[in-house]
Amino acid sequence: MTINIALLGFGTVGSGLPGLLLDNQQKLGMILNQKIVISKILLRDQETINRVKKDGFDYPFVLSMDEILQDDSISIVVELMGRLEPAKTYISQALSAGKSVVTANKDLLAIHGRELRALARENHVALYYEAAVAGGIPILRTLANSYASDKITRLLGVVNGTSNFMMSKMVEESWSYDEALRVAQELGYAESDPTNDVDGIDAGYKLAILSEFAFGMSLSASEVQHSGIREIDKSDVEIAQQLGYVIKLVGEIVEVESGIFAEVSPTFIPKTHPLSSVNGVMNAVFIESLGIGESMFYGPGAGQKPTITSVLADIIRVVKRMNDGTIGKSFNEYSRETKLARPEDVKNKYYFSIETPDSTGQFLRLVKIFTSEDASFEQVLQQKGDGKRAIVAIICHSLNQVQLKNIREKLNREVDFSLLNSLKVIY
Repeated sequence: MTINIALLGFGTVGSGLPGLLLDNQQKLGMILNQKIVISKILLRDQETINRVKKDGFDYPFVLSMDEILQDDSISIVVELMGRLEPAKTYISQALSAGKSVVTANKDLLAIHGRELRALARENHVALYYEAAVAGGIPILRTLANSYASDKITRLLGVVNGTSNFMMSKMVEESWSYDEALRVAQELGYAESDPTNDVDGIDAGYKLAILSEFAFGMSLSASEVQHSGIREIDKSDVEIAQQLGYVIKLVGEIVEVESGIFAEVSPTFIPKTHPLSSVNGVMNAVFIESLGIGESMFYGPGAGQKPTITSVLADIIRVVKRMNDGTIGKSFNEYSRETKLARPEDVKNKYYFSIETPDSTGQFLRLVKIFTSEDASFEQVLQQKGDGKRAIVAIICHSLNQVQLKNIREKLNREVDFSLLNSLKVIY
């Protein structure tokens, strides 16, 4: 017996599926007692079909989605086109036609996931997307299954390989942001327009998906706060090193009494924390829970083989659902009302880098600003001034979001003070 699947797109990731199916043919036969066959592949034009055929791939290539939708022998559609459209339209059509869908499209799921999941439920088919977050790390299935008996209280993630590569170079080799970006683009890690990666947008999409599995709350992309690494200066990196930290772009979801808070931001991480050793283009998700305690899942966040391996794992799971007669069950069965935390309930330590006049009495002025918001200092470092200006680095004890906002505003109102940066500090 065969299971016929259709691929939408046949780029870097999709072209890896035939080889993976061949390599795992014996194993898949034992697990499923069925053969997975690529029945049709949708490509955008005849020129692309001719090029793919020249590369040695000879499959039933089609130019119309209708040929897939009208083929009753195809039970699973695998979307690997990326971007929002026409991917959203094609996935919606496939689900409505009673075909299960596997995708790696994190942008689409973060923005339109609620709609697509509802459509899958209505049509009693599966929508699986393990590869949408952290590539080769099976984090979504782990959260859905292995953490079913545990309550997660906090999730931290280094989930964007481009920004992590850049920050690793800035920390380890003292590169500037511009140097790190140029090399990342030369190596193909960063796009010509790196906005999504360096501004935390990509990581924010992944956090929106992770919140669904870890906390049972579905967040829209707009409900995840994000900032990026463009403003990280060499002086921030040096100060972090002196104080015992490294800087990384970290996504955080935390649950407090009033709800959950999700944010992607450049973050001071203690050198003793497991996330501090996640370098280059690697990804990691660090989980704190009541039962297990602390655990970390580490691996490649992208690349053909890690991504297509996660895609194939989803295909296998869908086939098993079909065989068990449970195909209508959601990928993630943990769901509750989404409640966003009140700003006053969300607390973290924070680092401030402030340029002040290099004269007597300036530190006392800083103390007054911070104490006016009931903030106290944990660490203070003053870099040597030039007689005119000096930089003071401060790490505060825990502040809530309201205190943080007020301190930033008060510092910015001081005419001769300059708030160079303020970053979250993990502890």
